[in-house]
Amino acid sequence: MKYLLLSYTPAAAWDAATADTPSAEALAAFAAYQQFEQELIKTGEFVSSEGLGHPAISATVRKSPAGVVATDGPFIELKEVLASFAVIDVASQERAVEIVSRMVEVLGEPVEIRPIMGADFAA
Repeated sequence: MKYLLLSYTPAAAWDAATADTPSAEALAAFAAYQQFEQELIKTGEFVSSEGLGHPAISATVRKSPAGVVATDGPFIELKEVLASFAVIDVASQERAVEIVSRMVEVLGEPVEIRPIMGADFAA
């Protein structure tokens, strides 16, 4: 079954003014994450992973009484922002929790695990 891993980071730690220049801490976290990614590639459980742009340079599209409206960031004040996502394909939710627990232990940031409703979702 495939799972979407949503990685969050404290909003205060991610300065919009320096969003294009990663900090030493961000680079160290990325290097640690790459080790997990390589392990999952070897076990055949890795599908994909991407970092996300800062919310200040993002947009949201909503339907309103006036019609469909696109709004630039920054958005509501957040304590945490979605920083990246990964997709893994593992045998069970327990395996996903096992993998993510190790990542959170090393990286320190929360990760949400969401099942992907694909063809194998009902299996």
